[in-house]
Order: sequence, then structure tokens, then C-alpha cells
Amino acid sequence: MKFIDEAKIYVKAGDGGNGAATFRREKYIPMGGPNGGDGGRGGSIYVIADCNINTLVDYRYTRKFIGKRGENGGGADCYGAGGEDIVLRMPVGTVITDLNTGQVLADLDVNEKKVLLARGGKGGLGNLHFKSSTNRAPRQKTNGEQGEEFEVALELRVLADVGLLGLPNAGKSTLIRAISAARPKVADYPFTTLHPNLGVVRVGAEKSFVMADVPGLIEGAADGAGLGIRFLKHLQRTRILLHLVDIAPIDPDADPVRDAKAIVGELVKHDPDLADKPRWLVLNKLDLIPEDDCQAAIDQFLKAYKKATKYDGPVFPITAINGEGTKPLIYAIQEALDQMARPEIDDDALESPEESTTGEEPC
Repeated sequence: MKFIDEAKIYVKAGDGGNGAATFRREKYIPMGGPNGGDGGRGGSIYVIADCNINTLVDYRYTRKFIGKRGENGGGADCYGAGGEDIVLRMPVGTVITDLNTGQVLADLDVNEKKVLLARGGKGGLGNLHFKSSTNRAPRQKTNGEQGEEFEVALELRVLADVGLLGLPNAGKSTLIRAISAARPKVADYPFTTLHPNLGVVRVGAEKSFVMADVPGLIEGAADGAGLGIRFLKHLQRTRILLHLVDIAPIDPDADPVRDAKAIVGELVKHDPDLADKPRWLVLNKLDLIPEDDCQAAIDQFLKAYKKATKYDGPVFPITAINGEGTKPLIYAIQEALDQMARPEIDDDALESPEESTTGEEPC
């Protein structure tokens, strides 16, 4: 199935039915009074997150969703039937934005989350509601309200704990293949990855995290070079970014330090908040460096890179193709994610045994 992560659709909830202005007419019952019923409610439009869907392709070809109108009210106190609701199922992680105002209408960040997108119009009132001691035969009625309508943009942002960042051919797909069951395409040419891939990384029997591999960035991506920055939105929900660097590029003119610095610059240009996420440095393809020169090459790169970027975070040398060095990396990621999920405890708010007033012994 083709991966589609953006779409635009038009939604229009159903209008409410009109109220009726009728009077009771039965034999032997003169002046029976008003008995016009209310109009039915228009059908609303709901969206629901579905973990079994992973693309917005359905909304590329069907772009209009119009709710059914409520039926008009009738005589003999008959109320009109309400219009049937429409439920649109979308991938988990879809963000829905009003194209006219830019307001976020829904963020489907949890499976089975259901959100009312467009409310159906209320039905009009029949003349039954307008009778009074001074108005015995009201002929007033009201028409149904119009349903809400929006032209909205759908944007899918995949849900992952860890995101992979780097140049094309830095080894991102190779890494996710080595540590998870995901099998993205791997080849010896740039831009092999054309859409995001997700992999579940198991850490022991009971713990795991989700890693996202997105197409590689190049210098000038913020201005549209290469595949641009359109896939970086898939990293906005991640908690840790892994910046993969090819420390042994085949091109003799390539400068790993300059290239790594350029990627950070593109990240800042695109979204400063994304650039502020915890970002770890992963040095890949150590197998292409002679064993005796490996540590010297790492030290030389880190000295120049830290001087150029003021980087002071973790560094993990690995060889993704054979998994060497990946175990310390995934255990460190899991430990960091556990700490992020753990609520902070205010030590000053904790009651010491001496200050306890419950009369019970401390545990």
C-alpha cells in the first residue's frame, strides 16, 4: 500500500430538519390545538483513531464527507428522524487542522480515541412549543440549524519513542533492521528510504520501545533540497533523537564533521523545538576503519565536532551491519525512556518520620 501522510478533505455535518406547524383534526374534537413536531437532528461527523490503519490513502481519493439531513417534523406530535452519523477511521497519530483558521481540531494520539469533528445541526421546533394561554393556535415554527462544515488538512505523525536522523546512507535503515523486526529497504545508493519505517525494539522480556526511520536529510533540506523536510514531522512525537554519522565515508572529499553540523543546522531551521529534544550521537560504520586506527578516528571526529557544535551528550560507536555496539545503545535508550516516564518526586514535600503526625510507624 502506498504511504500517504497528508491529505485535504471537506466535511459537512447534516442540517437539522424543519419543525412543523400543524393542528389536531379529529372528529368530535373541535379546536384540538397545535401538534406540530420538531425536526430531526442532522448527522454529525466523528473521527476515530485506528491502529490497524497506517496511511491516509483513503482520503486522497474520497475528499467530501457530507452528513445526512434530519427529517422534517410532522403532525400528530411526530418528530423527524435524526440523520445518521458518519465515522471516519484514521491512523493513530493523525492531526486534523482547519485550513481556514489553522486551528487544530483533533489530535488522534491514542488508539480508539473518538473526536466530534463536525456537529450536526439541531432540528427546528414545531408549533407545539409556542402555545400559551394567550396564543392558543400558534403558527410559528423554526427551521433546522445548519451543520458545521470545515475544510481540513490531515497530517499523519507516526508515534515513536526514538527517531533516527542523518544523511542518506548513514546506516539508519541498517540499524533498525539490526535491532528490530522491521525490514526496510537497504541499498548502496542514497535515498533508499522513501517513507518512514517503524520498528519495535525488544529490551528483555517485558520492555520495548518504538524506533522510527525517516528518509535522510541533506544540506539545504529546509529549502527543499533532496526530499526536503516533509518527513521530519514524524520525529516531533519522539522523545530521543539518534543522530547517525557515517564516520568512514567512501567519498574522499566528504567531511563527516561538516556534514553532521549541517544536519543539526537543518533541524534548527525547520523546528527549534525539535532541535531541543535530547539528541544522541551514534558513530556508524566502524568496520570500514582499520582496527588499529579506529579509536584515533573516533577521537579526532569528536574533538572537531564538539568544538564546532558544543555537543556534550552521549556518544555510541557502532557497526550497524553486524550489530556490534548496538546492545549498549538500546539498553541506554530504554533506561533513559524509563527515567522520562517516571514522575518527578519533590523531596521537600516528603514527610520525614520525625514530622509524621499519623501516629503510625514509618514503613
